[in-house]
Amino acid sequence: MAMKNPFRRSAKEKPAMDNKTANNEANEPRTAMNDTPESATADTPSADENGELEVLKAELDLLRAEHQAIHDKHVRLFAEFDNFRKRTAKERLDLLQYAGENTLKAVLPVLDDMDRAIANNAKVDDIEAIREGFNLIHQKMVHALGTQGLKAMPDAKGQPFDTDRHEAITKAPAPTPDLRGKVIEVIENGYNLHDKVIRYAKVVVGE
Repeated sequence: MAMKNPFRRSAKEKPAMDNKTANNEANEPRTAMNDTPESATADTPSADENGELEVLKAELDLLRAEHQAIHDKHVRLFAEFDNFRKRTAKERLDLLQYAGENTLKAVLPVLDDMDRAIANNAKVDDIEAIREGFNLIHQKMVHALGTQGLKAMPDAKGQPFDTDRHEAITKAPAPTPDLRGKVIEVIENGYNLHDKVIRYAKVVVGE
């Protein structure tokens, strides 16, 4: 007689197990269909994220306003500097062209006196009157130039030769031993403009 296989299910047991499995599957909760998808919640910003976006937007607007203000200030400063540069260049040019305007205005009255003296000398035979007229004109000329800062150097005759004020055009035998190395004759006077030497005195130095 053949032995019965204990692991072999009979045809009657198999449907019973299949029904039990089906019942277990039917009773399991269907969480996958009832849960909300994560992608749907991820796309919707929360209240905190909305607040952060508003703060960032406000900061961006503030930075834009500051940038515009700095840009406008830069443009104004550049325009002002360009105007200043042009104005300074024009003033420098005018200064070079009209630097001697005040001096010439001071000398014009002396020129008028010279014209009158020349016209008057044609009718006057008195030499002393002519000399006096020229002396007065010379004094007026010196005064006019003095108001502009021009001043003649003191008479250098008999003074030691000074390279800061004198220009030796030649040397000559000194008339006395004590005049050796000193100025024995002034050919042209020297002049200072305020504290600056504008013309050295041309002198003869004794040797």
